[in-house]
Amino acid sequence: MTAIPLQPPRRLVEFTLDGEPVRVPEGGTVLDACRAAGKDVPTLCEGDTLKPKNACRVCVVEVEGARTLAPACSRRAEPGMEVRTDTERTRHSRRLVLELLASSVDLSTTPRVAAWLKEYEAEPDRFGPDAARLGESPRVDNDLYVRDYDKCILCYKCVDACGEQWQNSFAISVVGRGFDARIAVEHDAPLTDSACVYCGNCVEVCPTGALSFKSEFDMRAAGTWDEAAQTRTTTVCAYCGVGCNLTLHVQDNEIVKVTSPHDSPVTHGNLCIKGRFGYQHVQNRD
Repeated sequence: MTAIPLQPPRRLVEFTLDGEPVRVPEGGTVLDACRAAGKDVPTLCEGDTLKPKNACRVCVVEVEGARTLAPACSRRAEPGMEVRTDTERTRHSRRLVLELLASSVDLSTTPRVAAWLKEYEAEPDRFGPDAARLGESPRVDNDLYVRDYDKCILCYKCVDACGEQWQNSFAISVVGRGFDARIAVEHDAPLTDSACVYCGNCVEVCPTGALSFKSEFDMRAAGTWDEAAQTRTTTVCAYCGVGCNLTLHVQDNEIVKVTSPHDSPVTHGNLCIKGRFGYQHVQNRD
């Protein structure tokens, strides 16, 4: 049994959100309040298991008295503040960010981005084909997961998950500067020659599909990946005594990938190589 330490109750912070009074626990963000109020604020680089990075700037909101727009994912709620989430200024900023991202990388596997492009009337094509930095073939150098940098928005979530925030492997990082910046392992070598331990926690937090399970990559290439037809069953990993929660994604009676609930007090969405990729033995027919 896992002992979960109880925290002292937090005070509630009251402020105004789109003209309505809202309250969030002290230390909460504007985005927390938006979600509690049912407001759909788009996010890409925000991760519920990671510290905010403020990389994508698509979740910006307008705070009364502030000169610039504030990222809702990292702006802490303050008593008495007045926040507006759907003004002409915020919509213009979100539209521009979405246009810049969608014109430069492949967002075809990014959840919900198609709806956001439509909602904010974004026109990525207006920048022309020269705006895209595509053309790199997906890197398939192992049997577990694939790196497709044509889909990378440089949100740094994979770097944080691999580094000090979770795994402490530091196998991947950002190399280069400006337009040449990219995610890579040491000396841009194959993953098999790096310090990667194949926990897949970087895959778990990737918002665009730039990092994906090899099984998902192959099924998408074959046109058989159907997320709507998949069921999810949460169970407990039997490989050791830690008791990690696993969520099995099953399609056509086959496990196609394994994740872990982000609210699990044991894993917080993270797994080891056996928990995330060791499911083949379950459906081994030999």
